[in-house]
Amino acid sequence: MMATPPSVKVALLDIEGTVCPISFVKDVLFPYALRVLPETLDTQWDSPEFAPYRAAFPAEHAASKDALFAHVQDLMAQDLKISYLKSLQGYLWQRGYANGEIRAPLFPDVAPKLKSWTDNGIKVMIYSSGSVPAQKLLFQHTSSSPPDLSPLISDWFDTVNAGLKQEATSYKRIASKYPEIPAAEWLFLSDNVQEVDAAISAGMQSKVVQRPGNAALSPDVTERLPVIESFDLLDDKTLAAHHAAVLF
Repeated sequence: MMATPPSVKVALLDIEGTVCPISFVKDVLFPYALRVLPETLDTQWDSPEFAPYRAAFPAEHAASKDALFAHVQDLMAQDLKISYLKSLQGYLWQRGYANGEIRAPLFPDVAPKLKSWTDNGIKVMIYSSGSVPAQKLLFQHTSSSPPDLSPLISDWFDTVNAGLKQEATSYKRIASKYPEIPAAEWLFLSDNVQEVDAAISAGMQSKVVQRPGNAALSPDVTERLPVIESFDLLDDKTLAAHHAAVLF
């Protein structure tokens, strides 16, 4: 007889390709940051508000506006997840979210499930390569009603406070912040197979999320890992009650 998996007390969620389409980041957020960066550099280069973001860049790239802009273009063209770039992007996105130019298009199952999970005692936390400030902006300005879902999020993790997402030690570090909750009672959901493998190596439950617009999964992935196409396939009451409605 297959053992019943532990209950789930924490739902740890990736963002891109898991709660919102990959295209939102690549087709909306990234172009917006590049579009407003030149004006931001011209108007805020010497401002106290912008100073921490400029100072975080390597000295040779922070020496001039042109050098910084060229470096940002290069990093974004390579899709490199550098912490100082992520921080700057979050700062640039603030204006777009505030004036309504940017609104995060969540998949329709996400907002109801976040509320249902919290109502049933399951903590919802976020772990994304985007900076924590950028994560909070996204969840404060979504396509859902009400648009601000941040009150449903218990904690936020990124590559600065947790580590790289494809390393098992990062998930152990996250779980260690809540020693009262065993790693086996965390459920990590992500579209990235390597991240799912890392979470499992750290002792968490984990599933691959396959959303519209995500790259096709290879047969070996679907054979060895559980895959879901909607959060609705996760019964939160069942997860919290030590009974398995789906295989982990």
